[in-house]
Amino acid sequence: MARVFSIDEIFPDGVDESVRLPRRQAGSPQGLGVTLIADYTLSARAWLPSAAIVALLGEFGVTSGAARTTISRLARRGALEGRRHGRHSSYRLTEPAAVNLSMGGRGIAAFAAGPESWDGSWTLVTFSIPQEEGTQRRAIRDHLRWRGYAPLYDGVWVSPHPMTAEERTSLAGMALGAMSVFRAQHLALETEASRNPVEAWDIGGIAREYTTFIRRWSRLLPRITAGRITGAAAVRARTEVMDTYRRFPVLDPMLPVELLPPGWPRAHAREVFVAVYDGLAEPAQEHVRTVVADVADGPHPEIRAHTVAEMSSSPN
Repeated sequence: MARVFSIDEIFPDGVDESVRLPRRQAGSPQGLGVTLIADYTLSARAWLPSAAIVALLGEFGVTSGAARTTISRLARRGALEGRRHGRHSSYRLTEPAAVNLSMGGRGIAAFAAGPESWDGSWTLVTFSIPQEEGTQRRAIRDHLRWRGYAPLYDGVWVSPHPMTAEERTSLAGMALGAMSVFRAQHLALETEASRNPVEAWDIGGIAREYTTFIRRWSRLLPRITAGRITGAAAVRARTEVMDTYRRFPVLDPMLPVELLPPGWPRAHAREVFVAVYDGLAEPAQEHVRTVVADVADGPHPEIRAHTVAEMSSSPN
């Protein structure tokens, strides 16, 4: 069973080998740095002074030394590129990182956005990897988890969605040992030992995650509507709601609603996310521009907070 609390990965390693985006682990300064920079610079790949990045991370409790180390590590990963003007340095997302993040953003924005349909079939990936190849086994499991699969049995992973050509190519590149892929329907047996594929997911745990998310962020909506969340508080809330919500496409990869308990809260969670993320876009954007202006003179219109709808239509 996929335990919801064990899933930390949000983006896989970059599709381009020149960039390795950090996993979004709770409290990770690198994951936080990527989120902050992408949320306000992705569309234009705008430059941010390193001093501004340090200041923004500081508002999340990251020390100056840790913030500078974070910038350096993101540059080594290929996520950021830098330039210097005298004694001052600035950074922006590299093109491969921007492409990768745009793809991830489109996936987050599309999650639960449209009507849900299912053809009643499951994709099964079965594999047998030599015992001594533990690293390869973990890599395949991580890859499948990211793609929305869950382990029905040891060496048997399932998804309700068809496997795309890109996914087949990607999985084939990781294959070591024996592997088979099927698209089939589940036939229930008249026995208590029969297991429905949806049971590969921790349905109760996922529902609790949704309920906790809705309860927490719904409380902010009256204050957001009244314009009472501004400045650093707007940036912190907007960043945190994104980092929390972006886990749901991995935890609940659009599982068929007909197999889930009545009133499944997926759609409600999306409504709350959009209301918070988009509702805080303007005050958060103004704060980031103010922080940048404190260390770099002049207006900075290229720094812009994108909405969920804009994430959906990103050209990258």
